[in-house]
Amino acid sequence: MGETKQDWHQADIIAALRKKGTSLAAVSREAGLCSTTLGNALIRPWPKGEWLISEAIGVTPDEIWPSRYYSSQGELIDRQAKIRRVE
Repeated sequence: MGETKQDWHQADIIAALRKKGTSLAAVSREAGLCSTTLGNALIRPWPKGEWLISEAIGVTPDEIWPSRYYSSQGELIDRQAKIRRVE
């Protein structure tokens, strides 16, 4: 049976952003959000925020938060479809 991947620790996410020359607050502001808004994605599921963070780091959100993107059977869940789009 395959090894279950762990979600990245919050400090690892912040460190990965810093290595890319940015911060959680900067990514929030660039997306037109309050500087503290993306912090919510670190503590609770929020597909839009997860995608913004993962794009800034350069990985997919399921790599950072496998527990949010894979079912208990190991199947990938399409959470991007849950992002509310404003058009």
